Amino acid sequence: MAREFIVPGQIITGAGALDMAEAVLGRFGKKAMIVTDQVMIDLGNCAKVEAALKNQGVAYTIFSEIAGEPTDTMIEKGLRQYQEEGCDFLVALGGGSPIDSMKAIGSLVKNGGNISDYMGKIIDVEMPPMAAIPTTAGTGSEATQFTIITDTKKDIKMLLKGKVLMPTLAISDPQFTMTAPPKITAATGLDALCHAVEAYTSNKAQTLSDTFALSAVKRIFKYLPAAFHDGKNEEARIQMSVAALEAGTAFNNASVTLIHGMSRPIGALFHVAHGLSNAMLMKECLSYALSGAYDRFAELGRSIGAASSEDSDKEASEKFLAAVVKLTEELETPTLAEFGIDKEAFFQVIEKMAYDAMESGSPQNTRRTVTQADVEQMYRNLW
Repeated sequence: MAREFIVPGQIITGAGALDMAEAVLGRFGKKAMIVTDQVMIDLGNCAKVEAALKNQGVAYTIFSEIAGEPTDTMIEKGLRQYQEEGCDFLVALGGGSPIDSMKAIGSLVKNGGNISDYMGKIIDVEMPPMAAIPTTAGTGSEATQFTIITDTKKDIKMLLKGKVLMPTLAISDPQFTMTAPPKITAATGLDALCHAVEAYTSNKAQTLSDTFALSAVKRIFKYLPAAFHDGKNEEARIQMSVAALEAGTAFNNASVTLIHGMSRPIGALFHVAHGLSNAMLMKECLSYALSGAYDRFAELGRSIGAASSEDSDKEASEKFLAAVVKLTEELETPTLAEFGIDKEAFFQVIEKMAYDAMESGSPQNTRRTVTQADVEQMYRNLW
């Protein structure tokens, strides 16, 4: 069966990627809006992007009000600034939040409206050119047709989709990930692992997405611990940037499954960063999914050397799960309780979270039947 495989319009990776991308940025338009956060300004990362634009004679304005994960109100402010400043293209610098915000702002430039208008619909509008510069190795947003924005009125994280949300240019320059602290390195790296594992075990997996997913899983197991323990390890940072791009490309074409479905409601209601809530869920969700795809999980186990060809698929799958759990522990992933979430408050909204998880459609991609009751029980099991 024929399948479509979608990637960004252009990808520039490796040390010096921003320098190589300058000329491309110079052709995008006359005035850019840089979508970022205050941390990127304070670290001096934004100044590097500003210099690249100045070198090409491109004017710019900076929208730095992405505080935490993006909300509809942040998008409204960003759109207003874009229009008032007379911008004609967008550059995102940061983790998944600024990149997702850039996509959402871009989707409203031509037709206006509110980003929540697109909930449950495919976004298909005229977009300005967009360049994505990730500063974490994890979200893969620079390589996806998705954006996740919180609807503050309904308290839900909206997963919005459309081919037009694919960045025109993805600049994966490891110099920007060198400043990520250990906790961010861990959470975003495990997010990338979730993307790759779920893409590989999804009902929507295809040959090309499998290739990217397997490569990402192997790369993450090899280099994420090194990047976590020594943030100045340039080789580990370079390899994790590649892994995040691979994993993003994989799930962009094969979708995600149970972990992501259950993660978004936790993030929306308890303000847990997306990568971290994914990491918290890995053991529980993968334990459930294992029996529906022993062959797939077994291949993952063998690919990282946790299992051998002599192991049965079931044994190899269980060894892969054990390796995942060991990795989350090494990276000091907290439990919900350790993060500071109140158990009673959590249990009061389990039914809503399970409903929202199922409504997202992601759990249904799992190669084992998942019901809302199953999701509710998995939420309880986290305690």
